[in-house]
Amino acid sequence: MATTTKGQRLPPRWFVVSAWHVHRAIYRATAGRMGLWRPRPGKWGALRLTTTGRRTGQARSVMIGYFEDGPNLVSMAMNGWGAGEPAWWLNLQAHPDAVVDLRGEHRDVRGRAAAGVERERLWQQWREIDEGLDGFAALRPTETAVVVLEPRAVG
Repeated sequence: MATTTKGQRLPPRWFVVSAWHVHRAIYRATAGRMGLWRPRPGKWGALRLTTTGRRTGQARSVMIGYFEDGPNLVSMAMNGWGAGEPAWWLNLQAHPDAVVDLRGEHRDVRGRAAAGVERERLWQQWREIDEGLDGFAALRPTETAVVVLEPRAVG
């Protein structure tokens, strides 16, 4: 079990992966009535992101945490704070157009990494939601991408 400099502990990898599977199963079993929630002040929300697989070209869905920044949705490519990039982020880099399901809403989006001042501003917003953010991010061998999902016109 990995420990941050502040003594915070990550759950074992098997537990993190199991939680992801259970979350998706709840969403599927309830036909989307459970499993997604909107962010509240000081709290993140959960959305369902569907990307195009970079190798298969098939639709791939994952549940991720987010907060709203104006019309944009902001997440982090953290892979449960484990090493390596999450598959959904690799897929978005190869095929930036994606679909997001929110509680009661469906959006077409385009994903990109925040950079520079924008990344710092959005990272600070995540810090306000999660006090342990920097400690957990330090466990990863590479910088954690802050991912912006911008609304996309379909046509």
